[in-house]
Amino acid sequence: MNALQGHDIEDLSVGMSATFSKTITEADIVLFAGVSGDNNAVHINAEFAATTPFKGRIAHGMLSASVISAAIANKLPGPGTVYLSQSLQFRAPVRPGDTVRAVVTVTEVLHGKRRARLSTQCRVGELLVIDGEALVMTTARATPTPAP
Repeated sequence: MNALQGHDIEDLSVGMSATFSKTITEADIVLFAGVSGDNNAVHINAEFAATTPFKGRIAHGMLSASVISAAIANKLPGPGTVYLSQSLQFRAPVRPGDTVRAVVTVTEVLHGKRRARLSTQCRVGELLVIDGEALVMTTARATPTPAP
């Protein structure tokens, strides 16, 4: 592992895993609404949200999914990693005050292209709230940079 750039492609192997957790706060929801422009009332209006099937406010799905990005950027593969794609399936709502725990697991290493495929999941407690897969470009100790 390169302390400044995380795990290089040469360091990765199938089965490697890392986690990152974040408690979703009221401030996170309000700030995400402002930054994204997603002011859906189910996220910011308790009275409206009480009338929905969720029976209360829920966090933005993409705010919850951003915990995956933090796990990839900070842990595995870590600094220097570039996202190429991400699929997401939202399985259950995340509510203000919930702690989202992202788990990223290497499922494939493509050494020649400096790519890694990752299983990406988020849980609140034992409840799976997001399931997906990411493709990332990693750093490498070798100098050639592959084409995107």
